[in-house]
Amino acid sequence: MRIVLAGGSGFLGSHLTDAIIARGDNVVVVDNYITGSPVNLEHLRDHDAFELIEADICGEFSVDGDVDAVMNLASPASPKDYYEFPIETLDVGSIGTRNLLELARAKDATFFMASTSEVYGDPFVHPQTEDYWGNVNPIGKRSMYDEAKRFSEALTFAYHRKYDVPIRVVRIFNTYGPRMQPDDGRVVSNFITQALRGEALTIYGDGSQTRSFCYVEDEVRGFLALLDSDETGPINIGNPGEFTMLELADLVTELTGNAAGIVHEPLPSDDPKQRKPDITQAREKLGWEPTIDLRIGLERTIPHFAKVLGF
Repeated sequence: MRIVLAGGSGFLGSHLTDAIIARGDNVVVVDNYITGSPVNLEHLRDHDAFELIEADICGEFSVDGDVDAVMNLASPASPKDYYEFPIETLDVGSIGTRNLLELARAKDATFFMASTSEVYGDPFVHPQTEDYWGNVNPIGKRSMYDEAKRFSEALTFAYHRKYDVPIRVVRIFNTYGPRMQPDDGRVVSNFITQALRGEALTIYGDGSQTRSFCYVEDEVRGFLALLDSDETGPINIGNPGEFTMLELADLVTELTGNAAGIVHEPLPSDDPKQRKPDITQAREKLGWEPTIDLRIGLERTIPHFAKVLGF
């Protein structure tokens, strides 16, 4: 296959780029590096199966030759980034997604949309199933990300229904692993960075809120299982293991040997109280489920942070 991957220099995108090439396919990465890093792809620069187009998918760009699939992972995805780039986040979810859909339509290619568990908002249904419509504040502080992804899903299905573009929609739950940015504002990177620096871990609220963490290797394997299937989705790809923030903090503290303890800060507005995927569809339709538990995943992730931070 020849796959166009938008956002291929980011945390998830770069791991997906590696996996595509490792299985024998060719990849064309389109990225403007607004939040990604060329360092994540440096090892592929001279690979015969790798091409790079430095461009903003919200503007004009072109891809020559045949294309089998267009995968859209282009978006700021961490709170730090979408707070800094709110308009750009909305643009990439609307204008950028439409440009990629037009590319898929013109090339008669499958379109893969990387959506998010954020479409469920602060859920009343737990665990979250794909038929749950969500509880999202459309004008809240984080709405630029939530609504961009909700719109991109709607746009993707509109192209499928109107133009018969074959589509795959994945809803991603909290993913972690090497190549995360230490200052990206996500809880795993926050805790590891603070612990390695010998600082107290910051917990927002009382720490009883929960998340489900999926190691990047598992997540990418789920992406490709969906791409290779005949399923339209949306399908949840995440690890159903559920942890409170206090439990995560205790585990990071144990694995790093940090003795500084924790501090509590007020809970941000619209912060979901719980998040856990129902992965029944992924298991039954894709034959996929995660295999790497949180302890093992953190043991693989912490050395990356230590290297980046110079410890």
